[in-house]
This record gives sequence, C-alpha cells and structure tokens, in this order.
Amino acid sequence: MIFNINSEKGSRLKRSLYIPTIKSLLVSALILTGIHASVQAQDTIRYTKPSWYFGAAAGANLIFFRGSTQHLNSTFTAPAAFHNGFGVGLFAAPLIEYHRPGTLLGFMIQAGYDGRKGKFDEIKTPCNCPADLKTDLSYITIEPSIRIAPFKSSFYIYAGPRVAFNLGKSFTYSQKINPDYPEQIVEPDIKGDFGFLNNTLLSIQIGAGYDIALSSEYKKYQWALSPFIAYHPYFGQNPRSIDTWNVTTLRLGVALKMGRGHRIEEPVKAQIPMVAKIVVIEPEIKFSVNAPKNIPVNRTVREIFPLRNYIFFNLGSTEIPDRYVLLRKDQVADFKEDQLDKLKPRNLSGRSERQMVVYYNVINILGDRMGKNPKATIRLVGSSENGPKDGKKMAESVKVYLVNVFNIDPSRIVIEGREKPKIPSEQPGGNKELALLREGDQRVSIESGTPEMLMEFQTGPNAPLRPVEFIDTQEAPIDSYVNFNADGANEAFSSWSLEITDKTGRMQNFGPYTQDRVTIPGKSILGTQSEGDFNVTMIGQTKSGTMIKKDTTIHLVLWTPPVPEETTRFSIIYEFNNSEAINIYEKYLTEIIIPRIPKDGKVIISGYTDIIGEDAHNMQLSIDRANDVKRIIEKGLMKVERSDVKLEIHGFGEDQSLSPFENKFPEERFYNRTVIIDIIPNS
Repeated sequence: MIFNINSEKGSRLKRSLYIPTIKSLLVSALILTGIHASVQAQDTIRYTKPSWYFGAAAGANLIFFRGSTQHLNSTFTAPAAFHNGFGVGLFAAPLIEYHRPGTLLGFMIQAGYDGRKGKFDEIKTPCNCPADLKTDLSYITIEPSIRIAPFKSSFYIYAGPRVAFNLGKSFTYSQKINPDYPEQIVEPDIKGDFGFLNNTLLSIQIGAGYDIALSSEYKKYQWALSPFIAYHPYFGQNPRSIDTWNVTTLRLGVALKMGRGHRIEEPVKAQIPMVAKIVVIEPEIKFSVNAPKNIPVNRTVREIFPLRNYIFFNLGSTEIPDRYVLLRKDQVADFKEDQLDKLKPRNLSGRSERQMVVYYNVINILGDRMGKNPKATIRLVGSSENGPKDGKKMAESVKVYLVNVFNIDPSRIVIEGREKPKIPSEQPGGNKELALLREGDQRVSIESGTPEMLMEFQTGPNAPLRPVEFIDTQEAPIDSYVNFNADGANEAFSSWSLEITDKTGRMQNFGPYTQDRVTIPGKSILGTQSEGDFNVTMIGQTKSGTMIKKDTTIHLVLWTPPVPEETTRFSIIYEFNNSEAINIYEKYLTEIIIPRIPKDGKVIISGYTDIIGEDAHNMQLSIDRANDVKRIIEKGLMKVERSDVKLEIHGFGEDQSLSPFENKFPEERFYNRTVIIDIIPNS
C-alpha cells in the first residue's frame, strides 16, 4: 500500500493520519527486510570483509580561536587586539584505508580541503566602538594515520601527523560607531589578506570512528559508512608567525568507502538424501554450425612475410644455434632471398616449413642486403641472462659471421651487450613459465637506421626489417574451415565434444573442448569424399554431471576453382602479451595492404598467440589483435570511399592445431604472436 500525503508549507500533519502512516512504514520495512533476507538466503557465495577501502570523507570543523592578533598585515593594524573566537569550516577529502578484518593495526590517509574560517569575539576599540574580525583561513591538508581497532571490531581509533598548506588567508575587519554618538558615519569594512602567515603547518590529530556495513557478506564489492570525530590540538596550529593566535579544532564527519572482498571457499558438506524431488534446470546452450558452401582444397598464396629483427640463442651459449642456416663463403654469390628452398636448416619442424626456411636465413638476408647497400650500417645488441659481457659475445659471433662470410666492413657493424632486451618478455614480478620467457630474451637484436633495410614507412633503431615476398601453396585455407558455435558452453559445461556422422554411418569424434567456439578444417571432415551430408551432434557434460545433446546437419563440398586462384597474405607481428603495438603498422596497412584488396574482395583477419599464459586470456588476446587490425582497415576503406570489401575476423588463441607455427623454439613462439591477413578475390 502506498500513502500519498500532501500538506502545505508550515502545516502540521494530524495525529490521526500520522500514526497509521508510521505503522504502515514499519510494516513495509519488515516486509522489505523479509524479502532481503530471502534473497540473501538464496546466495551461496560469501566474501570476506575487504582489507583495502577507497572512498571520501566530509565533515564540519568546529574551530576555537585562542591567543591574540592585532597587526593584521603590513598596511593595517587593528586599534585593539582580538583574542578568542569560534567558527565552522568545511572538510572534504578522498581517503584510502587498509586494515585486515579482525586485526589490530592498519593505516589510513586523507588528503583534501580543510576550512578553518571563523569570527573573533567582538571587542571595544579606544573610541568605545565595537569591532569584529572575520577570517577565511583554508588549507590543503594531508593526514596519514595509524588505525587501531582495540577490540578487533568495527570501532577504531586513529592518530597521526597533519601537514597543511595554506590556501585561503583573507580577513574582514568591521568597526561600528560609538553608541553614545549615533550621528557618526560608519567606517567601511576593511578587507585584505593576513600578512606574516605560516604557509605550512605541521601538527597532530587523534580521532575515533565506527564502521557501519552497508553491504552483506554475499556481495563482492562492499560499502561502509563511518561516522568519526577527530581532535586537532592547538600546538603546531599557529596561523601566523608574529602573534600568539592559535587554533584548536574538533572535527565531526562521516566517510563513505568501498572495498572488494575475497571469496570464501565453503567446506564441502556431506550430502543428505532428500525425499523431495529435485528439478535440475538444463543450461541454455545455443548450438549452431557455419559451414562454407565450397571448400577450397589448396590455394596459391603470394606471401609478404615479416622479418623479426632478432636472432635467438640457446641458454648458456654465445654461439649461433645450428637451426639457423650458415653459408660458406663460396655460396654467397648464389644466395637470393626469394629463392631459399635449397637452404633449409637441419632440424626444421613440419608446420609452415616455407616460412621458417625464410626466417632461419635471416642472418644471410641481412648480409645480402648490406652487400647490396654499401652505406647501410647496423647495431647488434646481444641480451643474455648471464649479463652484458655474454650478450656482447653473442653479438660478436653474428658480426664475425657477417664479416668473414659476406665481406662486410667491420666498421659498419656496432655491437653492444645487455642483460635484458629493450622490449623484454620476462616482466618484473612474473612467476609463471619463466623458462620460456627467458629463452625469448636470450637474443641478438638487429637495429638499423638505413631505410633500404627496413619495412616501408618505418624509421629508427627499433623499426622492423623489410619483409620477404615469395609464392607458396596454402593447404586448407582459412575460409575452408567449419565453425561450430556452442554459445554458453564455457560457463555451462565442464567439457563438450562433437560426433559427426555421414550417410554411411561412419562416425568421427572431435574434442573434448571447453571454449564456446571451435574451428575444424572442412577437408578433415570430408576425408576422401568430394561432397557429403553430415549429422552433427554436440555432447556436453555439465559441471553437475548431466549430459546434454544438440543436433544439426551440414552439407560440405570440396571445390577447385576453374582458373588458378592466387591470394595475398600479409602478417602483423606483436610483442609478448601485447594487442596495441599496431600503431607502427597503421600507415603500412593503409597505404600498402588496402590498395591490394581487389573489388568485391574478402579480407580474412586471423589472430593468434603463443602458448605462454592462460588459454582464456590468450583467446581474448588473439581476438583483440584481430579487431585492432580490422579497425584500421575499416578506417582506411572509409577514407577512400570503399564499401565493397567484406571483412571477417577470427581469434584462435594458442590452439596448437591451428596456430601458424609450432612452439618448440622462441622463433616459433614469437611468430605465433601474430595477425594474418588473407586477401581473397571474388570468385
């Protein structure tokens, strides 16, 4: 029931209306309390009281003036001295507070505005004229305190220093006429600023407060209201340096603060058989399959492959690893960076073999480019966990190879040793997967200021090297993959899998999976068939052990274009755990990549990560990287007024069945931190 009570200003409610209203409010409060209790009873997750609080405090300063003041500044002295006074000032400040629940000690700090204005008691001047003096003192105050909860409860006391910096210093002096001579002319008020002011005050404060919880233990973020009182004694609070005027303050206020609690893991209780029937609510899962109409078997790709300007070394060694291709002097004349098929390393992995051949020739590509550009100079910066001395030896081994094999003038190569690279993988305070991170930091970085050596539109020592371009054959292109979407699976299922059955009854099993989206090459499903209809069953197991099944059908067709189709592939590479390094590529994406997108073409943008870090984090990181590239391409297309291009993004995280490279060596992990851009013509 809702009561609407209207009364005119100044009127009083009749007793007959007032009492039922109060009763109704009490009944409503009891009902709301019951509802709140029932809601709380439904919550199952409890949280500790926060240790850290952040908020704001506000209150009133009750200010007592004692002592004397008369010579107000260099131009005005009152006819008589003022002694006692009183005032009320505003206090407002943000606060930070730390105290572990149920402990004795903590700390708090407040820093903000502190008003100390007031009015002195009226005095009589020699002419028997009443006189008043008003002050408008204010300060910026910093008040750190030790917080003590003597009973380890919500009651606390605190004490600490107060450092105040003067902000306002004005005064108003008023003198009335002698009442014995009423015909006198009233002197105008004199306004000015106090002179001889102490700009900085150092004093102390002591206070007490009480925390009133505004949130229940079932809330992660908890609010508290803390009424408090504080006493600031007079010593250290002399506003001026030339008189005995001092200030004593009693502060009354309240603080509103918020903190985050930590989840309380409840002990597992023994299950008691229930007589009543328990209804299990099946989680809502939306299962769908997105299959391409035609599945290209393979495709010719013109790949513009980026060159990492790093040479990675084995931990504990200063020699160039044998996985890099090292030439003899008589092989240099026949070396061509776009014809590297015959120059393979000895222990090459099977995946993306063509690209790794390119990368493991990076020292030879560097030597070849320096030979073709006699004015080019480089700096080799070796970084070793054993210190700058070992790092310099690593850089020296690369320099010796370039000088002895490619006949590069030693004066064109500067070397340097460091303990950590300028962009390290291992971050301070990190404690996970340190071995892999340290492998990535054991490297020689190639720096150059010669434009002919560098990627388009890049300058400076940290610019990437110019990419290598070659023709390759791409098996199972990205647009031939079938996407299986189980929205909500990550939350509802402990795991889920796929059963795919063709018309003959042949069944294939894929999984188990934990993520919401899974991608499988269409050719893996078709096998030796050129075309087929398939029944797809998603089988999910909930965290309570219940099995859930959902079915759909798909039709797949292998396809070979009547005319050989060539696509273009670009790659953007990132530093460790970074999704925002794209700014160095923005001009490259806009002025090199966009003009190569044909009319009505499609651009597939795929993000990847290495295996370092949590699966869920890496999945989101790969999506962020792909969206980063998409944003720049969309912006560039709008600038040239193109709306014919279809953009498609994928994030594959660290999925080792889909990542471009393996993760055995740091080179492969560094190249898996990438976004691949496939430009596909309209077929």
